[in-house]
Amino acid sequence: MKKQNFSNKILKILAEKPAIPIDNLTTGLDDKKTTYAITRSMKNLVESGCIEIIKSDNKEYLKLTKKGKNKFNCLKLEGSGALVSNTWDGLWRIIILDIPEERKSEREALRYLLKKANFTCVKNTVWVSPLPYENLFANIKKDLGLDKELMIIVTDKIDEETKTAFLKNIQNNKNKL
Repeated sequence: MKKQNFSNKILKILAEKPAIPIDNLTTGLDDKKTTYAITRSMKNLVESGCIEIIKSDNKEYLKLTKKGKNKFNCLKLEGSGALVSNTWDGLWRIIILDIPEERKSEREALRYLLKKANFTCVKNTVWVSPLPYENLFANIKKDLGLDKELMIIVTDKIDEETKTAFLKNIQNNKNKL
């Protein structure tokens, strides 16, 4: 198993709980290579700012940071375990994003996630997709406290120009691959 897989598994475990004792990740492992790989992955995640170590009494705990939540959300959009139905249910997802310049890093992270989720930017702050990712972005909105900066609309109708722009962008992206 690759080191990246250990990092992803650690992020997944931490996304399910507020914090976990560090010992829980390596307890019961007989394989020294696996123990080393997990320890190394934890260290890399701490250094990259995705997780933090919290010391309490005589134990150390791991906790997911905001950056780690963003990375985990990206992972949910990738790979076979993150498949979203490709069958169109007849609904369009529209996300309107208005994050100020002083929060540019959050804005860029959200744009990255939108692109990964196959949303198409039809205007500077308006993204459209037929794929059912609205729950993921509702969770991101809640986690990052974007109540006023991010709006999610699910509708069965959009105008022909927007639909055409979306389909043209999808075709352009396929041609780049």
